[in-house]
Order: sequence, then structure tokens, then C-alpha cells
Amino acid sequence: MARASTAAYHSSASAAAHEYHGTTILCVRKNGKVCMMGDGMVSMGSMIVKPNAVKIRRIMAKGSDDPQKGTLVGFAGTTADAFTLLERLEGKLDEYPGQLSRSCVELAKGWRTDKYLRRLEAALIVADENVSLEITGNGDVLEMSDGVISVGSGSPYALAAARALMSVEDMSAEEVADRAMNVAADMCVHTNK
Repeated sequence: MARASTAAYHSSASAAAHEYHGTTILCVRKNGKVCMMGDGMVSMGSMIVKPNAVKIRRIMAKGSDDPQKGTLVGFAGTTADAFTLLERLEGKLDEYPGQLSRSCVELAKGWRTDKYLRRLEAALIVADENVSLEITGNGDVLEMSDGVISVGSGSPYALAAARALMSVEDMSAEEVADRAMNVAADMCVHTNK
């Protein structure tokens, strides 16, 4: 009897038993500045697997060393799926330089229609100096009208807090994002500080 109960926790248990949670990515655009933040927690069921994962990457424009010209990408979902999508996005950005919106639409079209990509389980937030977008596997490319986008398990909390803080005049995009992520971490068990 004890042997059967320990098998459920063994690393070779079925993939269906391992549901990964624990991502909150928030992007705030305010007063011409963009800040993208993410928590570092990865969990499997009720167990924290890693507390300091890096879920935000910068894709540099081809031939540019200027970080201000790069594209920030934050991801939620399965890591391998997210990196597959990051590679595809990088290819689209190379194909359509300086056109983040078009690159995202092309990625979303492929994600929605390709048999292999359709099975990927991730969501992306992308931002450059001009626009912030969310890309989903449903073929959606969403731009929020208030400058705040969030994905992941703590997304509702971070999004609500950031929207409430956007009206505070003397807060920067980074301050809004930092305080909103702290609210999300206080409320969502799958989000850490």
C-alpha cells in the first residue's frame, strides 16, 4: 500500500500528474517607459520546483547592440514550448525588422494553424519602445489600451493592482510593476517575490 502512494510522487509518474504553475509576468508602459517583471517561481502541483527561474528575455534587433532597440519577451507556460515560440518570434523579427506587431501576427497565425505549434502551451508578452502585446495560442495578438498586460497564474492580481496604480502621477512604470507584483505575490500561492 505504501509503495503505491509513493509512486504518485516519483519523478517518473505520468505527465498528466505534473501540472506546472507559478508564473506571473507583468508589463507596464507609462510616461514613455516600459517595465516588464516576472516572478521566479516554478511549481509542480503543491511543490516549489525552482524559486528563481528567469522568464523574461531580450531579443536584440539583428545588427544592433543597443538594448533600447531590443524586444522584451516574457513567457508563461511550459518552458520548452515557450523557448520554441521565442525562436519562432526571433525569426519573424528578423524577417520583419522593426515591425513587432506584424511579427507577432505572423507568429500567432503559424501558432494557430501549424499542427506542431498548435499543441504548444505557453503565452507570451512582448514589448519594444512602441508597443506591448500579448500573444496566445488561440491566434490572439492583444494590445491593452491602458498600457498594462499580464499573463500567468498571478496575472489577475498583478493586472488589477497595476491598473489601480497607473493613476498615481509620481510613480514610474518600474514602481507600478514592482508594487503590483508584490500584491500578486501576497495573494497568489503560485507567485513569489
